[in-house]
Amino acid sequence: MTRQFLRITPICVALVFAAMVSPSTLHAAFPANDQQPDFPRPLDATQPITYFVSDGSKQSGFRPSDKELARWALDAWQRNEKKLHFQPSTESSALIRIYWVSAEEGQFGETRPLTVGGRPGAALYIQPDVAGLGPDLARGAQSDALLRDTIVYLTCLHELGHALGLDHTSDYRDIMYFFGYGGDIAAYFGRYRSQLHSRSDIAAVSGLSSADVAHIQALYTGK
Repeated sequence: MTRQFLRITPICVALVFAAMVSPSTLHAAFPANDQQPDFPRPLDATQPITYFVSDGSKQSGFRPSDKELARWALDAWQRNEKKLHFQPSTESSALIRIYWVSAEEGQFGETRPLTVGGRPGAALYIQPDVAGLGPDLARGAQSDALLRDTIVYLTCLHELGHALGLDHTSDYRDIMYFFGYGGDIAAYFGRYRSQLHSRSDIAAVSGLSSADVAHIQALYTGK
């Protein structure tokens, strides 16, 4: 969600997945994209794409296990596009940097462009506290830890899609779907949650649609 899937700051996205801004990039629940005209854009995959996942503050609602959700989201994209190879790195040299932000900074998530050593990159801002995502999601996540992790994981997955160069879509089945087109948000997350029996299932259930996979492959291998 670049300022599109989610909605994190006024510059951004409105996820709700960042709450619902405009279809240009999911950020608006996967919100609207008011960023640079050349963003999102594909990254240089001729070399490993380095990444860094930060720790978050207690105030942001961050849990140490959220870093694992972010890594699983990276793995999901990598499994579905052979040209993508992610490699952990220090923050200063990472092309993809994932940060955890508090509710007052916005809603679900946002992605902003970076340039690192002359290579395009992106900074992702994920809001792990689901208490402010509306009463239905908040109540459900409070009583169901897997729903809470579903929301955080899918937010990471969506924002990483923007970081890799994908824009929003109008297909409710896609992770890059823009909620500005409508649709039941609770059902969107619930659809993924229903496929999980335990937290470890998230590592295997990608959350990507066949169209998401086709789009990322077209971007990197020309399929």
